[in-house]
Amino acid sequence: MNPKILLRGLVALLAMAAIGFLINQTHLGDLLNQGWIDREVRGKGISGELLFLAIGTLFTAIGLPRQVVSFMAGYAFGFIYGTWLGLIATELGCAATFFYARLAGRPLVAKRLSGRVAKINNFVRDYPFTMTLLIRLLPVGSNVATSLAGGVSSVPAIPFLLGSALGFLPQTAIFALVGSGVNVDPVWRIGIGVVLFVGSGILGVYLFRRLRHGRHYDEALERELGETADAGTDLPVN
Repeated sequence: MNPKILLRGLVALLAMAAIGFLINQTHLGDLLNQGWIDREVRGKGISGELLFLAIGTLFTAIGLPRQVVSFMAGYAFGFIYGTWLGLIATELGCAATFFYARLAGRPLVAKRLSGRVAKINNFVRDYPFTMTLLIRLLPVGSNVATSLAGGVSSVPAIPFLLGSALGFLPQTAIFALVGSGVNVDPVWRIGIGVVLFVGSGILGVYLFRRLRHGRHYDEALERELGETADAGTDLPVN
């Protein structure tokens, strides 16, 4: 796998951690204590949780990186609960994008993403849950574009959404862990987050190579992963 892929992800991970730490620990934090999370979400109980879910769903649906939503969930609610709420927000955003494309935006999306729709159909149709999971586990690619293309494709909704949820989970947990480290044990949590991010990225690429049944999803993406045009005659899924 091209190490630049992991490097980009690690830079984003560490940048978010550094920003969160500065906000919380320096004079910059004194100026931002009344920021949106602190003012509207943290310590607000169920109303804060529902507000976070609504905003996180909206932002994920329109293309904000899901890692940012997960980081803020960890910052607001801690690692375990933040992972849970971050995953729900991300999955609801995925579902909203998917069903927008399927029910309302089909002509526009099909026109703009015709090539990606064909790739999704070819890659996912026989094993929709497994192949969607593989796509979501990869440390590269556009979350919102995949959801839009999936909505326009012939992929069944339930396995697509379930595969997405399971594929979202590793990075959701990692970024929630780092976000929670803004307040408690930042060095330890960020260090663990970096190790887990590298491990999950390597695992995602390994599973993609081994379980895709020789299909090719995206030539540009596979080149970035270090794949060759004839790679991937791999193990079957039982």
